[in-house]
Amino acid sequence: QAQLVESGGGLVQAGGSLRLSCAASGNLFSINTVGWYRQAPGKQRELVAALGSGDSTNYADSVKGRFTIARADTKNTVYLQMNSLKPEDTAVYYCNAEGFTRQLEEYNYWGQGTQVTVSS
Repeated sequence: QAQLVESGGGLVQAGGSLRLSCAASGNLFSINTVGWYRQAPGKQRELVAALGSGDSTNYADSVKGRFTIARADTKNTVYLQMNSLKPEDTAVYYCNAEGFTRQLEEYNYWGQGTQVTVSS
């Protein structure tokens, strides 16, 4: 088994910044795609940013130019740098990873989520 641990959430004023971290550990042979999702109360979970093979990136229109997803030097940690935060960014943020275990079985793991609250 493997696990994803998110950190870095918190309370920030509008216009501020936060950096979320997603650290993966365990039975991992490869991490092919890492995505950050968020879910606000009463809303569906949505993709915020994704980092794919070759470090290709994909962002939701609502966060383009404000959020940046990047892989740390350790390779098993991915950051989500969030700048110019808005109250509508308030949500629980989840990390998701897809890849292969050492037994070459596909996996899709979710972290436990971290709360981000942006006050106006």
